[in-house]
Amino acid sequence: MLFGFVLVLLSIAFLVSFISFFLHGRVDQSAVDAITDRNEEVQNWLGKFGAYLADLFIYRGFGIASFLLVKLFFLSGAFLVLDLPVHKLKNTWFWDLFALVILSILFGFFAYTLPELGGTIGYEMNLFLQDYIGKTGTALLLVFSIIVYLIFKIKISPDAIKSFFEKKHKDLKEDIINMAGANDKGVDYNLEEFAVTEDEEPTEEPTLKPSQFEINKDALKPTIEHASEINLEPTIKMAVTPTPEEPTYVEPTKHIIETNDEAFVIEKAEEEDVMDENLAAKLVADFGLFDPTLELSNYKFPTIDLLKEYASVGITINQEELEENKNRIVETLKNYKIDIAQIKATVGPSVTLYEIVPEAGIRISKIKSLEDDIALSLSALGIRIIAPIPGKGTIGIEVPNKNPTMVPMKSVIASAKFQEAEMELPIALGKTISNETFVVDLAKMPHLLMAGATGQGKSVGLNAVLTSLLYKKHPAEVKFVLVDPKKVELTLFNKIERHYLAKLPDTEDAIITDNNKVINTLNSLCLEMDNRYSLLKDAMVRNIKEYNEKFKARKLNPENGHRFLPYIVLVVDEFADLIMTAGKEVETPIARLAQLARAIGIHLIIATQRPSVNVITGMIKANFPARIAFRVTSKIDSRTILDSGGADQLIGRGDLLFSNGNDLVRVQCAFVDTPEVEKIVDYIGSQKAYASAYLLPEYIGEDGSSVNLEFDISERDSLFREAAEIIVTAQQGSASLLQRKLKLGYNRAGRLIDQLEAAGVVGPFEGSKARSVNIPDLTSLDQFFSNEQNNN
Repeated sequence: MLFGFVLVLLSIAFLVSFISFFLHGRVDQSAVDAITDRNEEVQNWLGKFGAYLADLFIYRGFGIASFLLVKLFFLSGAFLVLDLPVHKLKNTWFWDLFALVILSILFGFFAYTLPELGGTIGYEMNLFLQDYIGKTGTALLLVFSIIVYLIFKIKISPDAIKSFFEKKHKDLKEDIINMAGANDKGVDYNLEEFAVTEDEEPTEEPTLKPSQFEINKDALKPTIEHASEINLEPTIKMAVTPTPEEPTYVEPTKHIIETNDEAFVIEKAEEEDVMDENLAAKLVADFGLFDPTLELSNYKFPTIDLLKEYASVGITINQEELEENKNRIVETLKNYKIDIAQIKATVGPSVTLYEIVPEAGIRISKIKSLEDDIALSLSALGIRIIAPIPGKGTIGIEVPNKNPTMVPMKSVIASAKFQEAEMELPIALGKTISNETFVVDLAKMPHLLMAGATGQGKSVGLNAVLTSLLYKKHPAEVKFVLVDPKKVELTLFNKIERHYLAKLPDTEDAIITDNNKVINTLNSLCLEMDNRYSLLKDAMVRNIKEYNEKFKARKLNPENGHRFLPYIVLVVDEFADLIMTAGKEVETPIARLAQLARAIGIHLIIATQRPSVNVITGMIKANFPARIAFRVTSKIDSRTILDSGGADQLIGRGDLLFSNGNDLVRVQCAFVDTPEVEKIVDYIGSQKAYASAYLLPEYIGEDGSSVNLEFDISERDSLFREAAEIIVTAQQGSASLLQRKLKLGYNRAGRLIDQLEAAGVVGPFEGSKARSVNIPDLTSLDQFFSNEQNNN
């Protein structure tokens, strides 16, 4: 804001000094070089500083075009002071600087004797251009630049100019024809004698008998039809003054088709404007693209300094350790008659990768079988052999470092790879063996399965995922559904409930800790998925990205139920506990969401510490191609998660394997501590938020237990009667019918159905079937309302 005030004051200083230059510039010219001499007097209104500025920008700079700098600095300062998005001025800066250069060259081209108009830059650039392309070429270049500015900035096109002149020519031609037609019918008096202006009173009021007026009206009929074109209407009004209460009626523009019979008149009304497919383009031109972040336009993303900076950061290379490990690897392989042609070491935060190239004729499987022998010789835990490394002609041996270094969350969030990531849902997991920041897109996974033994880093990994999204996505763009059976891991995020969280209506806490409520939430997400697919079908698009782009371009009408769709990320911290308590009731909606929810922007992150086959079933694994495995205790668990070994060879404390298909990537997970997460959510929670959390559709269970049927008549929806008439007419009790007919959202339509059930108009919920309707026709419905009113 302070910088904004400086820019505004600087723009005013520019304006004062520039104007003063054109009044006293020649007097001050000699004083500019003696700016340090306090005895030298200047006439500029801003003193010596103003004289120097004016000389720098007007005389030695761009000439009179420098006034554009006043506008640019003032606008930029005003935007900063008012806390408006400065990036919206990018287009203005580009075209004003373009005009600055072109005007300077243009004035320099014509004004040789007035250097104040084009400035030194305009004069010198003219000389430079004329030396290379001549005076004619310079003139053509200026004309071309002006045309570019008019077309792309002023939006003047040849078609627009042509249509303007054609319209004027057409209007003038019709006026001449109409005037000629009026004279042919004998109207040869001057109509102006009846006109009276507002400033002068008529000396003698014209008197017209009714019969005479009727005759004159018929005679002037062709002219009256075009009253809007020749401005005859004031004449008629002043000739016969209507009463103040009489409304004036303007007839629509009509075209007269002349016939041989004067008594037979053919009128053709002008066709109305048709709202064509360019309506969306007109709306965008008038109002700009729809901005979903507008409601929280002043929202500020968390700053990087909220994350803790650790002292022991950075990889330290221990030359002795590397040399010792290399010698032991070579010696162990030589004992089994395996010669090595080349070896290379890549040092990572917690693991060093030794890439070896064996001599020709050595079987890879022979090296792979020596995993335990190499681990024994190195006296290290977690030796992992990659034979061969995908995409390389080498064999990798991963050896844990004796002194592993931590990867702070701050280092991965601040990295250019994360900050410049052009992804829908970017997640910074940590750093690879080659010390590169590992960033993946959750939207392309599209779901993530996370497993590992207790205390190996799952909770920290979940916090890293959520922190990444909080640093990158606006509250309007992503919502979280958090399930925390342990009740302690995700409770911190309660502070950002009205910013980022989604929940069921009429529930107190957005973070779900009760396993019974998880079932309703998962089924509610299935309803949200079905609703979103209906919106995509109506919009004729295939995924949420295309839908939101179409909505931003104002091609979808909100009155038809369309809205901007944020991404929804479901996070389940302990999935095994849910399976134990709920079983199929949880697995079925999870599997359904995993199969279908990708296209409409619902993504799942499921974590468990018990990766057994009865928890991670085949149905779930088939729909979770992206998996993160922290350290597990057995090869069986590793195969359950990754379909391959390796997770049992990890060293723990955030060491993980990431798989999104066949390739495995070893990553040291970024560490984000609880106090850091607390600072972030406090920073976000202290800002202006939405009125409530994002509401999911209300789910009605088969037993109807989630429905409150005790409605007071006075609290009924204003559309209750209209909804009852629609239901009785269609004899079909469904919320989707009310959505279509009344153009309502799902929540309001569902409440109307609940109220109709409480009143007895429709029957109870029957699963996939539509509710029964208890009233046969509209006559019976009127009788029902009459009886209800009498009873009350």
